[in-house]
Amino acid sequence: MTFRYSWIAIIVLFVSTPSSHAQKHTDWNTYLGDKHSTQFSPLTEITPANVNQLNVAWEYHTGDKKLGQIQTNPLIVNGVLYGTSPNMDLFALNAATGEELWKFKPKDSTHKLQGTSTLRGMAFWTGNDSSRILFAAANRLFALNPATGIPISSFGENGSVNLKNGLGRDMSNLYVVANTPGIIYKNLYILGTRVSEANPSAPGHIRAFSILTGEMKWIFHTIPEPGEFGHDTWPAGAWKRVGGANSWAGMSVDEKRGIVFVPTGSPAYDFYGGDRRGENLFANSLLALNAASGERLWHHQLVHHDLWDRDIPAPPNLVTLRHKGRDIDAVAQITKSAHVFVFNRKTGEPLFPINELPVAKSDLVGEYTSPTQPFPVKPTPFSRQFFGEADITNRTPEAHALVLDQLKRFRSDGQFIPPSREGTIVLPGFDGGGEWGGAAVNPSTGIMYVNASEMPWILTMVDTKTSTKLGAGAQMGRRVYARHCQYCHGVDRKGDTLGEYPSLLNIKEKLNKKDAESFIRAGKDMMPTFDHLKDGEIRSVLEFLFADDGSANIQLQTRARTQLVRRPHYGHTGYNKFLDGKGYPAIKPPWGTLNAIDLNKGELLWKVPLGHDESSNYPDVEVTGIENYGGPAITASGLIFIGATKDEKFRAFSQSDGTLLWETDLPAGGYATPSIFAVNGKQFVVIACGGGKMGTNSGDSYVAFSL
Repeated sequence: MTFRYSWIAIIVLFVSTPSSHAQKHTDWNTYLGDKHSTQFSPLTEITPANVNQLNVAWEYHTGDKKLGQIQTNPLIVNGVLYGTSPNMDLFALNAATGEELWKFKPKDSTHKLQGTSTLRGMAFWTGNDSSRILFAAANRLFALNPATGIPISSFGENGSVNLKNGLGRDMSNLYVVANTPGIIYKNLYILGTRVSEANPSAPGHIRAFSILTGEMKWIFHTIPEPGEFGHDTWPAGAWKRVGGANSWAGMSVDEKRGIVFVPTGSPAYDFYGGDRRGENLFANSLLALNAASGERLWHHQLVHHDLWDRDIPAPPNLVTLRHKGRDIDAVAQITKSAHVFVFNRKTGEPLFPINELPVAKSDLVGEYTSPTQPFPVKPTPFSRQFFGEADITNRTPEAHALVLDQLKRFRSDGQFIPPSREGTIVLPGFDGGGEWGGAAVNPSTGIMYVNASEMPWILTMVDTKTSTKLGAGAQMGRRVYARHCQYCHGVDRKGDTLGEYPSLLNIKEKLNKKDAESFIRAGKDMMPTFDHLKDGEIRSVLEFLFADDGSANIQLQTRARTQLVRRPHYGHTGYNKFLDGKGYPAIKPPWGTLNAIDLNKGELLWKVPLGHDESSNYPDVEVTGIENYGGPAITASGLIFIGATKDEKFRAFSQSDGTLLWETDLPAGGYATPSIFAVNGKQFVVIACGGGKMGTNSGDSYVAFSL
């Protein structure tokens, strides 16, 4: 644990009065800008007319770029910037110069961390004549002194709370972390968690902690217990064993009404739900809870019995809209499927009709599919919803022919087509559409700005059998692999097309057994900890992975459905994008877009490509658009700032029509949402450049721009 700080910065932090603060600084003091998650700044020094004069003001390196990614939306409070590193360190900088003030290393603290996580931010609280930072690293929630970075000993156990405690089950061997900050309401910190998407998985209950003591003040069961509303939407006993239905994306709060708005994810396991028949409340829902007590006020489930990993991916936007001649305080929720659901914030009444439309049934043995799914009539989806022959790439004749041949074998009929053995096209893909970067909303106009990837993915289900050529230990290891590993690394162990889940073939050329065991127990990068596995299971899966015999590859089950056991276990072949053979999307451009939506009327105002893949040489396409992770931040002067793109650039667009006004290269991909602030009246825009996604190089820097 190291602490380095400037006494001048500490004095400034604590002696500045509210009036001097208003004159000198404009903060970005909450994740995604404010508690309404607008991703909006009132600053106007940088304008559409002068944005092309931006230059790098400073660059700060965290020094640990090989350890992971940076997806952080940094906070800026009274001239101090707070950010995180790939190693989950929290640091403070002079926001005007980038000079480091202090750094807290949770892995070096006395608190044992279980697991690892890619962090997206923290929360800053002021009250009772004091301040503190709420910051989660892996399974631990810390409260730090913002002037020194030292844990506050009166909070929890000498400065931190174990997030595995208080969930109602034994979590000691399950994966529970918090990668996205919660939301502050008065003296409460309301927080969700990230849990495993495979079985076994922890439940994703929502909790509120005292900011002063760390004591849990209330809990909302997202998998309802007996006697609670929604309990009958699950099988008997599911509340004791099923996991997921967690809020990993962040929250928004209406402080005036005392309502916290919580988006939730899918139940575990993501793609097969035969063991969780029913609609599965409160998974895949937007919850409106009493922020003081956790009592449910209203909810809308946006996906019933999710089989497509359709987590609600970002905090909802709170905005006042002019609708049918009157002002309505609304909540707008983006989804991975690129829909926007808009509700009356107080009552939960939809501002635009939502139709429950019939959808196809699954043919997997034992599976249950909801007979209908909700589709909002307005706004128009901000990403394509169907992939047919007319949408096939024509980058080259060879690419077109290859994709056409493959598409004929898959199921591709739009939204909510059940997972299948043939392969089901999911468009937008598992990551959206809308994703964790969030949408920005201009509070004065009610216009939403949201980016999207337009990449089809292939979801193929399999059941497995054991190779008779394997020894007893490796056979057990194959079963362990099928239950816990193949979801990311694939049935054939070749990894994914994302560049995030590596191939495990020939693993002995990359790792020794000791290092591999360490990764299994502790996790690494996007890989959660599997410390819940028994020692014998870990030894057996290592025996399977390090087997010399090529027959260790998993064989696909080919028996007829009528011969399958009554309750089969299905897995999937991994997270596979539909590519054209040369690594480009199988669909025609644009492959990434930036969109403006008038939430008052539910109308799409404009759509422009976001980013460009020069290497594709796509004929007759000037700007291809490109995959993107991380969201936009907007200003009162009419600008949209966004990194996010695989081409590792940072851009500014016009809010009025989507015109590209400025772009620059980043040292690594800016897969994060930028922050906008002012120090001594000077406006800055800062973005974390951690890279590491989509096969791009890792980075370790924060870059700030100013005029």
